[in-house]
Amino acid sequence: MTAEARRTEPRQDRPAGAGTDERPLRIALLTYKGNPFCGGQGVYVRHLSRELARLGHRVEVIGAQPYPVLDPGLPDLRLTELPSLDLYRQPDPFRTPKRDEYRDWVDALEVATMWTGGFPEPLTFSLRARRHLRARRGDFDVVHDNQTLGYGLLGDLGAPLVTTVHHPITVDRRLELDAAETWQRRYSVRRWYAFTRMQKRVARRLPSVLTVSGTSRQEIVDHLGVRPDRVHVVHIGADTDLFSPDPSVPKVPGRIVTTSSADVPLKGLVFLIEALAKTRTEHPDAHLVVVGKRPAEGPVAQAMERYGLAGAVEFVKGISDAELVDLVRSAEVACVPSLYEGFSLPAAEAMATGTPLLATTGGAIPEVAGPDGETCLAVRPGDAGALAAGLGRLLGDPDLRARLGAAGRRRVLDRFTWARAAQGTVARYREAIAAAPAAGTVRRPALPTPGTPGRPAAPEEHESRTTC
Repeated sequence: MTAEARRTEPRQDRPAGAGTDERPLRIALLTYKGNPFCGGQGVYVRHLSRELARLGHRVEVIGAQPYPVLDPGLPDLRLTELPSLDLYRQPDPFRTPKRDEYRDWVDALEVATMWTGGFPEPLTFSLRARRHLRARRGDFDVVHDNQTLGYGLLGDLGAPLVTTVHHPITVDRRLELDAAETWQRRYSVRRWYAFTRMQKRVARRLPSVLTVSGTSRQEIVDHLGVRPDRVHVVHIGADTDLFSPDPSVPKVPGRIVTTSSADVPLKGLVFLIEALAKTRTEHPDAHLVVVGKRPAEGPVAQAMERYGLAGAVEFVKGISDAELVDLVRSAEVACVPSLYEGFSLPAAEAMATGTPLLATTGGAIPEVAGPDGETCLAVRPGDAGALAAGLGRLLGDPDLRARLGAAGRRRVLDRFTWARAAQGTVARYREAIAAAPAAGTVRRPALPTPGTPGRPAAPEEHESRTTC
């Protein structure tokens, strides 16, 4: 945590009684997909695990491919690999494994689900995690699941379960269905998102759910049917030591930076492309750098071709943390054009560098970005004209950029740091431990088996579709 952040009074609430038991905890942190460079779940695991270890807790991250990358040099932080068949790896996604790769019926289920158009990893990871945790009963004080929401995590895992739901993936499903233009595409989306039935069933039976914003909390209640008293907000944040201002990094005139998965409708990149075309009529040096994979086809690729922007839009991927920070620092404007976000780490990270932010009001973005005209410029989601107007204001007014950049940095230091997120999470761990039934009193719900009527055939999690 920076010296600035240490001087700031915390605003995050702590549960009643938090802090009464300060003994170090043994934490199993589960993540079925851990890419730390693209996708909010991997970033969450990396930074939260580091801060939990810095608080003195023993953290074991248990994850599948792509495996999480953890910060080095912390003796109480370790990674346990729980491999899947890695069916979506590059350069051969949707591969069929060789016969000698199959280890058990879970592997067979994984392949069969992929063959029939579903995404199996949340379910199959949960089954493998259950087996692993039950074999290590007594090793952990608490199990923390990072949005797997699979059937295997129901019942007795040997320790109380706390689950993070970043936002209900039903939102992604609805937006992709809205964007589907053919019945074949709509069928594919419904099949891919069949996992939402499983997630609803599992979520309703969870004793403690953490989420990252008030907006996500309400949607978990509304979409997943979780009781409101079981859902708790613990804001996440930016690494404010890494994402910080650096006057030695020169600003590139006209540079706009965004982080986006181009093929995911909810990210709103197609509207930013259209806005860039409008902006360049008055600011011809305006150009966009997208942290993500360049699309070969689809709405974004079509928009770039339609507006003649091939030379004004650059896509970068696989860059280091230091390169990402310097890219954001070099921009005159950072933009979050999403139709919806459950939190928006890119917004918090851009603000932490002092780069002025233009963001939509989709989902929880206003909770992060703050009031329009004070800490950011805010516009309606899905409105290319409003985005263009905001870009024009910021590119044409250096005083406005400086004022919003400084105010954004202060807001992040005050509210959204990983150290504060870890403290709030530990408080919820201790509450879950205190509320857990005494040993021997846990009743384990029946675990669905392959072919059980009513169980969805193919669960899915959206980050697999949006991995860069």
